[in-house]
Order: sequence, then structure tokens, then C-alpha cells
Amino acid sequence: MAHVARKRFGQHFLTDHGTIDAIVHAIDPRPGQRMVEIGPGLAALTQPLVERLGHLTVIELDRDLAQRLQAHQQLTVIESDVLKVDFSLIGRAQAAIDNIALRIVGNLPYNISTPILFHLLDHVDGVCDQHFMLQKEVVDRMLARPQTAAFGRLSVMLQWRYAMERVLEVPPESFTPPPRVDSAVVRMVPLNSPPVLNQTLLSELVQVAFSQRRKLLRHTLGRWLDAKGYGGNFDLQRRAEEVPVGAYVELVGQLELL
Repeated sequence: MAHVARKRFGQHFLTDHGTIDAIVHAIDPRPGQRMVEIGPGLAALTQPLVERLGHLTVIELDRDLAQRLQAHQQLTVIESDVLKVDFSLIGRAQAAIDNIALRIVGNLPYNISTPILFHLLDHVDGVCDQHFMLQKEVVDRMLARPQTAAFGRLSVMLQWRYAMERVLEVPPESFTPPPRVDSAVVRMVPLNSPPVLNQTLLSELVQVAFSQRRKLLRHTLGRWLDAKGYGGNFDLQRRAEEVPVGAYVELVGQLELL
């Protein structure tokens, strides 16, 4: 019986074989590598991945799809909401076996893709790389540079921790049912030596800064900094999108010294 895509799970199944081949080529899976796939769906990517890897762990929320995947002997199936999965625990388990960092891939549900990216940010240690299919607009925001409309909280939080690049653009007709948006595949590689800082503080700071994008920072971040007792010379006569990632990171470092 054919599986009907469920809107509440944001399901759009990849069906174009040329696109599937291009994504697998970009991921370049090798035998013995430890990989987790988020949202395998109808196994369009799962099958070519596991053929090259030998074994694959998949995370699937849809009970019917999870049951289908359970029949595959080379798959470890985690039936769960991905936002509840402890990727650090998976990574530590794999490292205990062979000291190989975790690779994470997936066609992320577009309705919760940003929460997933932030969730994975909490578990980035022990991850080798990540390859995700996302709404093109989300990828644009991830890669955006300062002084552009797309530059925002997502840009700052991810660019602080990852080197990222767009590797493929995917049209709606590559999916069943086709989404109403264009898609893209992004590669995310954790930086070897990212600035060490309080991630919670950075997140709070950036959220305040971008809370009213059209206003100068003195109206938003300025008040927040005053409440923290900050007396430095951070330029608040700018809008949030005009401040580069490094400047936000440096400001967090100054706040940690207070």
C-alpha cells in the first residue's frame, strides 16, 4: 500500500533519481563511516547511503514509515521526534566503538527545519559534517552576509560554529508531493577552533539584537547591555544586520568578563 504524505509531518518525498544521485555524490559516503539520517521517509536517500556505508542509523517520527524501515537489517531505526534525540549520546556511543565522528544527513521537514538546526548546534561536538535538504530561503539565511536582508539570528548562530556552503539547488518537481518552494542542499562542517563562548548568552544577545531589525541597536541591544552592566564601546548606532558575526562573538566575550 502506497504511503500518503502527511502534512502534519511536513512530508515531501524526494523522487527524482538525478537529484538523489547528486546528493549522494555530494555526501560521498564511505564504508565504515558512522552516519545518521533524519527523516528517511520512503528511503530514497537511505538505500543508496546504506549500500555504500554498510550500516545507517535513521530517525523517523512517522510510525508507519518506521515500521517499514525496521525490516531493513542494515538500519538502526530510532522512532522519535528528532528534537528529542540526544545526538551527543549517539556520537559518544559511536566514538566508544571506533573513534569515528558522526555524519548527519537528511531531508529536513520544512516546518521545523530551523528548530532542528538549533537543536543540532547543541550537539555539534563529535560531529564530522552535516548535509541537509532545506527550503532555499532557509539556506539563504544560513549563508547570508552582513548588510543583507537575509542576515539574521540564524546566520550568526550557525556561522559562529560552522563553515557552510550550498552544494545543490533542487526544484519542487523533484518531490512528491511538490512543495510550494524551491529547495537547496547545504554542507555544514564544524569549525576546528571556533571562538569559545557561552552559547546561551550569544543566543540571547542575538535574539535581542534582531528583535526589531529596523531600529538602531541602541533601542534594543543597548537597553539589554545596560541591564547587564556593560560599559564598553560597542557601536550601537547600527542596525543588527550591519554587525558582523565576529563582532557579536567579541561582545559576548566582553560580557563574560563582567
